[in-house]
This record gives sequence, structure tokens and C-alpha cells, in this order.
Amino acid sequence: MGFFTSVLGIIGFVIGIPIGLILGFFVLVYSQPTHQEYPPARPLVETSISVLLDLLPEIPLWMKNPDYERVDWFNKFISYMWPYLDNAVCGIIRNSAQPIFADYIGTFCIESIEFENLSLGPLPPTVHGVKFYETNEKELLFEPSIKWAGNPNIVLVLKVLSLRIRVQLVDLQFFAIVRVALKPLLPTFPCFGMVVVSLMEKPHVDFGLKVLGGDLMSIPGLYRYVQETIKRQVSSMYHWPQVLEIPILDASTASVKKPVGLLHVNIIRARNLLKKDLLGTSDPYVKLSLTGEKLPAKKTTIKKRNLNPEWNEHFKLIVKDPNSQVLQLEVFDWDKVGGHDRLGMQMIPLQKINPGEKKAFNLDLIKNSNVVMDSGDKKKRGRLELDLRYVPFREESLKSRNKSQDEYQRKESREEKSSEDDDFLSQAGLLSVAVQSAKDVEGKKKHSNPYAVVLFRGEKKKTKMLRKTRDPRWNEEFQFTVEEPPVKESIRVEVMSKGTGFHFRSKEELGHVDINLDDVVDNGRINQKYHLINSRNGIIHIEIHRKKQKRDLRGLEILEIFFPFGVPSWYDLRKITAAAIDMGLLLQKFTASVMHKPHRGRFRK
Repeated sequence: MGFFTSVLGIIGFVIGIPIGLILGFFVLVYSQPTHQEYPPARPLVETSISVLLDLLPEIPLWMKNPDYERVDWFNKFISYMWPYLDNAVCGIIRNSAQPIFADYIGTFCIESIEFENLSLGPLPPTVHGVKFYETNEKELLFEPSIKWAGNPNIVLVLKVLSLRIRVQLVDLQFFAIVRVALKPLLPTFPCFGMVVVSLMEKPHVDFGLKVLGGDLMSIPGLYRYVQETIKRQVSSMYHWPQVLEIPILDASTASVKKPVGLLHVNIIRARNLLKKDLLGTSDPYVKLSLTGEKLPAKKTTIKKRNLNPEWNEHFKLIVKDPNSQVLQLEVFDWDKVGGHDRLGMQMIPLQKINPGEKKAFNLDLIKNSNVVMDSGDKKKRGRLELDLRYVPFREESLKSRNKSQDEYQRKESREEKSSEDDDFLSQAGLLSVAVQSAKDVEGKKKHSNPYAVVLFRGEKKKTKMLRKTRDPRWNEEFQFTVEEPPVKESIRVEVMSKGTGFHFRSKEELGHVDINLDDVVDNGRINQKYHLINSRNGIIHIEIHRKKQKRDLRGLEILEIFFPFGVPSWYDLRKITAAAIDMGLLLQKFTASVMHKPHRGRFRK
């Protein structure tokens, strides 16, 4: 019976295959194909809600959100440049991957790792919209929506135990909204120092991975696991507020020199100066400045008919680079008519002064800075005595102190200083006022050539004048040295306009603003836009920050014990100390009155 069943099965298999092939052929040839007609095109208003919800993810952002702008020109530019960008990006990937592959060679029996094919494919990424942000900082901030559904040809070959394993990446898709910041904006081409990139939401990443011809992503459960792992890892590294910083300009090229400290100069006296007047005397004064600065030089008072003048005058100079700047000291003889005669000069490199150290100098005056010419000039021109002390600004955050600051503090703790000097240096600092721009400034007269004037504690500084504009951009910064915190003080900024021709009363005020500096004392910095007073729609952008000089931070840990919610400022500590002293004096008087009055009464009885 079993033999008979096997024979019938073989006969049925042999007969059934030809019959099936013949029937399939006739059905394929004589059957009429049914053409599927496309639905007629209708306006979106007439479609159902379910159809709209299916189409919504495919609609570009510039159609859904009015804040996003259309950038077809940029997509066309990318499409033309894509073949060249493809080769450039692939070259970067190869160079970056070589050291990574070299680390794995020799481990897990891997003999070699190399790219067999590396191409991003013919389809470039597209930008579906860009949103720009206006901020008060010196940066350009925008958010492009990027979509890339490419067909890259990336084949990686691993040689393990003489066996070649081909790993191929196919059908790559990447959708993300990226925030890009170009900052800081600089006057050096390409006008920004770095590119800061971050993701505003978790990106969508989809791809296929073939190993030895088989698609690993088709394994149940593996696809979702890989998707979630990639999203989680990418989000942990680049999801805002995490950022990726790409430097563009070198630090030395991109850095704009900012004030880093103050140089305290005390001109004490001069001895045995040259006689330049007819009566055998001179009218000397000292002119001092730092190299690399465009600010006007500072001058002492004029001592009439004196060859051994005593000044004892104190000056503060703003230091931007203590490693290269030089203090220039020039002694002149003042004359009513004609130019002033130079009695001598001297130069002191700031490298010779240690931070926080008060150093005395007794210098021989020379004719000029040329040493070769001075070697033949043996005339004695006198001596100049002065004291110098360079005090760098301290960091606003105590947690950001580095090793050099700790060394400076330890050195400062070993030095003996007077309480008066410590108190002075703890309060002194620098107030920087940056006049960025203005908008919609207009006056009653026909001319509109605006410039800004900054007034603080009797000092007056002004920006350059810009011709024929109502939206000027100055981007100028001014420094004011302050010996005490500007508590309950204000700074005034006036916007003026000046006619270029011959006019009577050609100047006109376009508006002004008074800025209270209490926020600067408390927070160290303000960066805001203000409405101009006496202006219809005028707005001005001002940035103010205060830098304090380094002070001795001994006993900071003790203060943190008594003030667990934050160490108060030096100004607040002075007020607390003064209040404690007043309270102690009151308690002392009260105790004395209570203790002595009863005794006096009993003695009288």
C-alpha cells in the first residue's frame, strides 16, 4: 500500500506541473488588464479631514507656519553643488574613520576594516523652511527644517579570520529641526567665530542594514530597538540645551581684546629735571599711556618753575593684554606758545609686574625709546619715581576659578597689605557700556545724522556719526572706571543728530534714556532695548556690564557656612558689618546705663 501511494504521488507531481504552467500562460496572455484610474484632483477645502491629516506631515513648514520662510533658492544651490559636496563630505568621513578603524584592528579577530564604496547618493537634502530669531546678543540664530531621503551607497568590508563580511547601509532617511547659531559676530571674515548646532526635537532616523546580503532590520523587534537607541543617543548629545560647537576662526584671530584688568599708576615725584625755560627752570608734567590703545593719554598737573616736582597723583589705565602692552611715561615742559618740550621718557613692560603686587620704580629718563641713539646721549635728564600695581578683574562666578587664580590668591595672602588698599581694590572696577544700535530715530529737522552720547559721573563719550539713516548701528563700547559700586546711580544715553552743512543750531536731540544701574550691581550685566524719551517710536539697544577687580577671598568657606543660600556681595557685607557695629555700640551703651544707674542710686541712699 505504501509503495502504491508513493507512485501515485510522483505521477501527480509530474503531471500537475505542466498543467499548471499551461493554465498560467493562458490566463496571463488572454486576461484583460484592469487600469486603475487616479482620483480627480480636488481643492484641499473639499477633501475630508482624514485625508488632510494624512497629508499634513508632508506639507512644508513655510506653508503651515508663517514664521518659517521659503528657501527654494538654497535648495537649488544645494542641488547644483551636491556632487562636489558629496565628494568633500565622503573624504572627511574617510579621514575621520581611519583612526577609529585602526583601534579595532587586532581585536575580536578583525584583520582589516575598509570602505568598499562610500557615496551619499544623487539625492541632496532639502530645507523645508527656515525661521530666524532676533536676539540682543551678538549672534545670528536660525532654525532650518531639514529632510533627507537619500539612497546612499555605503559598503563597509570587515575581514574576520580571512572571511570578508560586507555591511551595506541603504535607504537612509533623516528628518530634524536644527537650531544653528553663528557667534560671536566679529569684524574678521567670515565675521563669526564658531557654529553652534543643537536639535530642537528628537530626530527621525530610518535606514536599512544588510549583512552578507540579508537585511537585519527585518528581524522582528530589532528595528524598533535600533530606532529608539539612535534617537536616545543623538538626543543625549545634541538635543537642546546640549550643543555641538564647530570652531571656524582660530582663537587668536577671532578674539576681540577685552579689558582684563586695571593698572594703578601713582606718579610720586621727579628729581633733577632739565632746564628748558629762560629763567633756568621748567614747568613739568607727566603724560602716561599704554601701547595699543586709541584712548587719549592721561596727564598730571603742571608744576610751575620746579625741577624737583612732587605730584602724588593716582591714575587708572585699562589693560587689555598684559603680556604685550607697555606703559609709556613722558615728561614735558609746558609752554604757553608753541609745542611743549619733552624733557625725557621711559617705558615699562607690564610683564615685569606680577598681578596684585605693588612695585616701586625709580627710573632714569632717556631721550627717546631708541636705545642705539640713546647710547650716544649721555646727558642726565633726571629721574622719575612711581608705583605700579596691576589688578586683573575677577570672575563673576566663584566656581569658575582656575589654578592661576588660586596661585594669585595664595600669593596675595602672603603679602602684607594695608586695610585701606584692600578696601579700595575690592570696590574698584570697570563699567563697560556698549551702544549697539537704534531704530526709528527721527527729529523735526530735515537732517538725520544720528550719533549717541554717553554721560556718567561727569564723563562724556560719544559714538561716530552715521549719515542719512534712521536705523543706525554703532557697535561701539566705552569704559568707565568706578571706585565704588554705582548703587542708586543712573547712566544717560542721548541720541543726537547733527547737520552737515552750515546751519544755526544744527544739533538736535532725537531722544534719550536714563538707565538705572542697580541691576548691573546685582547681576553684573544688563542687555536690553529701551524706548527713547521724547521720541515717537525710537528704540535703542544698550549693553552694560561691570567687571570687578580681584580681591582676597580668604575665609570664603566660613562665609558659605553662615550664608548657605549664597554668599552676599562685598557691598552687602560692608553694610552688614556697619549695621553689626552700630548694634554693638547701642548694646554697649544700654548695658552701661543699666549697670551704673542702680549702683549710683544705692550709693546715694
